[in-house]
Amino acid sequence: MRIETKCVQSGYSPKNGEARVLPIYQSTTYKYDSSEFMGDLFDLKADGFFYTRLANPTVDAVEKKIADLEGGVAAVMTSSGQAASMYSVLNICHSGDHVVCSSAIYGGTYNLFNKTMREMGIDFTFVSPNSTADELEAAFKTNTRCVFGETLSNPALDVLDIEVFANAAHKHGVPLIVDNTFPTPINCNPFKFGADIVTHSTTKYMDGHACALGGVVIDSGNFDWNNGLFPGLTTPDETYHGITYTEKFGKAAYIVKMRTHLMRDIGAMQGPQNAFLLNLGLETLHLRMARHVENAQKVAEYLESQIATGKVSWVNYPGLKSNKNYELCQKYMPNGSCGVVSFGVAGGREAATKFMDSLKLAAVVTHVADARTCCLHPASTTHRQLTDKQLEDCGVSPDLVRFSVGIENADDIIDDIKQALEKC
Repeated sequence: MRIETKCVQSGYSPKNGEARVLPIYQSTTYKYDSSEFMGDLFDLKADGFFYTRLANPTVDAVEKKIADLEGGVAAVMTSSGQAASMYSVLNICHSGDHVVCSSAIYGGTYNLFNKTMREMGIDFTFVSPNSTADELEAAFKTNTRCVFGETLSNPALDVLDIEVFANAAHKHGVPLIVDNTFPTPINCNPFKFGADIVTHSTTKYMDGHACALGGVVIDSGNFDWNNGLFPGLTTPDETYHGITYTEKFGKAAYIVKMRTHLMRDIGAMQGPQNAFLLNLGLETLHLRMARHVENAQKVAEYLESQIATGKVSWVNYPGLKSNKNYELCQKYMPNGSCGVVSFGVAGGREAATKFMDSLKLAAVVTHVADARTCCLHPASTTHRQLTDKQLEDCGVSPDLVRFSVGIENADDIIDDIKQALEKC
């Protein structure tokens, strides 16, 4: 099936007389006729549901849909995008290991890696998303176990050169993990360009309505873990009766370990109600992304036209031919990137604040990437915990306004911007 059909049809196929719409299995537990069968579930000898912290029929259906959309072998949904980012790394990294990471990532993820996971003993080296092969090579260590980046960074909108990062990772026998939240699988397929693991904050475009927190990790099934660097996957796990994940689960080894180890011990599972709401969003994802991109292109072009008037100091949108990432965007996202436009209001931080306070249609909210137009000043909100140097590395200037273009009429969005700029 083509991806538009997968958005609607994948994951759940009702049998004769069953509910046409994916049901919400609002249950933590599942009944079985014998202790022996339940024992087989806990030994991973049989398939089934035995506790919703590990798996749930509603969640399972949506995991299958997202894996299908990304072209992966399996997926695990989490309670948030932050949990997905942490799980993706923690599944293969331990105290004493090292990660090469693009510096242009979401501020919360940067802090997760640079603070919390450093305190867990995992080291990180941050590099420019525009690093050359030689610059990437210099960042690797003998204990490097993965490379992490965002296909389209939040909020700097840097396009990751996936092939360059994938080649560098594979040269050192480690996987490339890519956060594909902003483009979604509608606009970018990282596995096609060599990425091995994909993550999403499903809270954003996948949900699309700012209703349900969530995250997901998808495994391509393409990475060969049997190279001596990942004993957690290739040697017996005594907490599961000596199972070796790569031997028993093959291409799904990474995801099975994540579910049976991290989800068992940490939790952070997405609940069935949120999964149900997410599935409703996924059914229209292909329609909404096309409109987001169409509207954002018009907004970006309007803002670019205002540079000459002195109202706007700069505009950053990969769909603009003047953008530094335009060619990379055409390579990795030929149908468009996302609905987020970053720009600077002439006059700096104070002018940016006045602009946002003057908006009437667009709301100032701590969110991005849903059906309604909204905006945020990252330097004083989502990224305020970072130093000036860290802000610079992330591509966040003091005057940057992150403008998330919704699916309303583009002319109404532009009229709102126009009247707000006139008050600055």
